Amino acid sequence: MKLKNKVALITGGSRGIGKAIAERFIQEGAKVIICNRTKEKVQAAVQKLKNFGKEIYGEVGDLSVEQNVERIFEKANEKFGGINILVNAAGVCKAAKFEEISLADWHYVVDNNLTMTFLTCKHVLKYMKEKKYGKIINVSSIAGRFRSKLAGAHYSSSKAAIITLTRQLAAEVGKYNINVNVVCPGQTRTAMLEQFLNDDVEKSLKESIPLGYVALPEQQAEVILFLASEQANYVTGAAIDVNGGQF
Repeated sequence: MKLKNKVALITGGSRGIGKAIAERFIQEGAKVIICNRTKEKVQAAVQKLKNFGKEIYGEVGDLSVEQNVERIFEKANEKFGGINILVNAAGVCKAAKFEEISLADWHYVVDNNLTMTFLTCKHVLKYMKEKKYGKIINVSSIAGRFRSKLAGAHYSSSKAAIITLTRQLAAEVGKYNINVNVVCPGQTRTAMLEQFLNDDVEKSLKESIPLGYVALPEQQAEVILFLASEQANYVTGAAIDVNGGQF
């Protein structure tokens, strides 16, 4: 029970890596809030996650809008008396050649990856500073470390910025006993990845991964669980690559 009695808010917790994180956190004793902008997805995910434990509920809202972030965090605080852990697993991905990226698509990707991460980190701090304790884990990507093989520059740029945001924030809030880290997953078998895959693309991907296969969401969740636990209490400002050896 590594997270017993801890309160964790997970963005993007209704599917993919975020859902796998929610499952593990509940199993380890956390009280979990998941967020998504679609009510039906939140309700369906909460029902499935209740198979792992009862301390789970969902909130609906677009977290790239500051008022929604404030409202959701206030409700989570009222329900559980604080927020100890924040995991920013929500995000979007689009593929386009550089000169084909419209300004609207640029803003959409940056708002839903980088701006959302900024806003959730900003508004969780008052709850964490109050208790002088907190764990923030942001989810970037292998694309933020180098470039994307499948997506566009708007995606890789937003994910690279999340790494820098994490390190800046870690330096500012360490004195409050708040750890801030970022995980950089390689290609992971989620609905987001599946939209880009066919037999040839998957074969090429596997050949580029030293471990020889595409990651599962559960493998990313285990690393995030470690960063959320007391086992990682001297780790902050770190970017952890979980990519099967792709460098």
